[in-house]
Amino acid sequence: MRRTVLSLFGLMTVSAPLMAQEAGAAAKPGLLSPQGGLMFWTLIVFALVFVVLSKFAFGPITKAVNDREQALVDAIEAAKKDRADAAKLLDDHRRQIESARGEAQRFIAEGRAQAEKMKSEMLEATHAQQAELLDRARRDIEAEKSKAIDELRREAIDLALAGAGKVIEKNLDDAQNRKLVESYLASIK
Repeated sequence: MRRTVLSLFGLMTVSAPLMAQEAGAAAKPGLLSPQGGLMFWTLIVFALVFVVLSKFAFGPITKAVNDREQALVDAIEAAKKDRADAAKLLDDHRRQIESARGEAQRFIAEGRAQAEKMKSEMLEATHAQQAELLDRARRDIEAEKSKAIDELRREAIDLALAGAGKVIEKNLDDAQNRKLVESYLASIK
């Protein structure tokens, strides 16, 4: 920027004598015709203002522009960093959600497996109880059957003894007769 201003200043300095020559040729100066003295003082004032501005104003203005530019660069970098952090955080959350879904599916599968296992155990226990009840019922039936057969034998023995006693017409010893009939019935089995 300084180079541009200095080259503009040099151009005006060089062009001042040329403009002064044109002014001498003209008899009456117009509004747009150049005047050498006025140009000289204008250039002097411009140079002084330029020096004062360069000492006191251009530095702070340039610093403010550079600071603003740096602030924008920093803001862009911070925005990029925030965007990258947000993307990373989003990825982390997505992974956590997927992990939670997988874990939930695993818990559901484990629950179903546990339910199936409990169901099969309960069925096995029910079948075992049913088999035990059937065995007990069979044993009870067998015991009752044995009791009934023994009772029938006793009655058959009593009837046979009573019938034999009537046939023989004599009263035989009950214990001895009973033993005889029991041995006979045992030999029939």
